[in-house]
Amino acid sequence: MYRTIICGIGMGPRQTASRLLRRAVALMDEGGSIVVMHVIENIPRRHLTELPEEFETTAIVDAERKLASLCKELGIPAMIEVRIGVAASLLVSVAREKSADLILVSSHVTDITDYVFSSIVDKVVRHAGCSVLIDRRPDHPWEGSASPAEDAAVF
Repeated sequence: MYRTIICGIGMGPRQTASRLLRRAVALMDEGGSIVVMHVIENIPRRHLTELPEEFETTAIVDAERKLASLCKELGIPAMIEVRIGVAASLLVSVAREKSADLILVSSHVTDITDYVFSSIVDKVVRHAGCSVLIDRRPDHPWEGSASPAEDAAVF
């Protein structure tokens, strides 16, 4: 179905990340590739003076390690991309760089900031040059129930 899939993994539950990765594998063409992407949102420069000098590097390495571990645990070969910036813009630009034909992201419970600033998913859908699949979380607690380990956050 899809040759190159960008799988956007946010800071949500591990169960969501696992579901996204499994869905990406199910949608991938034989010989295709999955790029697992996590974006560490920009930190305003005025706050960087309050953080350790190696904060960004440590955050990237930690996220790469956690994503690689999750992919290994699920038996999913994937390229890991962790970047610092604006999530929606980076998902769209990496999809363009990799000539992806699908971006797979997860929705979340809408809050007031989505109405004021728009959500990452909304921005990706509007600006992507390829198909975007939005994976919806189960609406009811009895659907897709997870063990406590699966329900823990990836990050």
